[in-house]
Amino acid sequence: MDTPAASPAPSTPADSLLVRAARRQPVPHPPVWFMRQAGRSLPEYRAVREGTTMFEACRNPELTTEITLQPVRRHHVDAAIFFSDIVVPLAAVGVDVDLVAGVGPVMAEPFRTRADLDRVPELSPDMVPYVTEAVRQTVAALGGTPLIGFAGAPFTLASYLVEGGPSKNHERTKALMHGDPQLWHDLCARLAQISGTFLRVQAEAGASAVQLFDSWVGALPRRTYEAQVQEHSAAVLRTVAEATEVPRIHFGVGTGELLPAMGAAGADVVGVDFRVNLLDAVERLGPGYAVQGNLDPALLFAPWDALEREVRRIVDEGREAPGHIFNLGHGVLPSTDPTVITRVVELVHELGR
Repeated sequence: MDTPAASPAPSTPADSLLVRAARRQPVPHPPVWFMRQAGRSLPEYRAVREGTTMFEACRNPELTTEITLQPVRRHHVDAAIFFSDIVVPLAAVGVDVDLVAGVGPVMAEPFRTRADLDRVPELSPDMVPYVTEAVRQTVAALGGTPLIGFAGAPFTLASYLVEGGPSKNHERTKALMHGDPQLWHDLCARLAQISGTFLRVQAEAGASAVQLFDSWVGALPRRTYEAQVQEHSAAVLRTVAEATEVPRIHFGVGTGELLPAMGAAGADVVGVDFRVNLLDAVERLGPGYAVQGNLDPALLFAPWDALEREVRRIVDEGREAPGHIFNLGHGVLPSTDPTVITRVVELVHELGR
């Protein structure tokens, strides 16, 4: 199919659809971008990553910039998301972590005792100079298109550290939370410093918004989240707010019961996964937040007429929110046809308010 024309670019990222929607200001149509829009669904990504590890790519400013720009060129999305990984700052402070293909982050020595806290020192900006340089290069190349910086939230990072890798049940994490709450809070406070600094570095280098990912926090009931997690996510978002006025997006998976608490942690925009109806999310959150989401990424494999109905429904529901950023309810799946993503972007751009 022919490549659709891009929407007129804003003169500056601060005047972009993404920033205006995040600030609950009127926009002609919802801005659209996709989590994991830069990745294995794109043949150009697979080509430039060949023979390069994930950490090598994340520490190479020229390669990071190229990968971040790829979906903007191809899909004409309204924002770029900085190409990195949530464990990059952990590796930067000296944590022995490997990114195993098909598995995810794997820790050489899982976090178990208070003595392990010494293996997770604080992050300073000079530990990630490649991030500063990559953000500056990317922002210069993007022109008026905004760049979103990102980091992992304390709970998700702590879960990887404690479990030693991805976990379905988070049994060791929950055992530590309830069995030694002081150690848990000390660990999360350290991780909040790391993630907050990582986001602040990106914002100060020119990112126009930031997103805090809490991939695993949906494993918790709300009472536990509020007692043992919320304050640490709030500390991350507060670190950004103290340094810059860029909008803050907070996203988690399986977090329907946590949405109000995640907003209250200091978000301007709350990401909604595909398990929650967008209208329900708006009702739970109230008028103080924009929302982001929430097309099921699996529906990108459906026939176009079915997919189009869902896109139109979500855009319609988003009109009931103070602000709406169109996105998936999780990340782009690796085997997704990129031409379908482009077509969804074109459709959202046509659906004006």
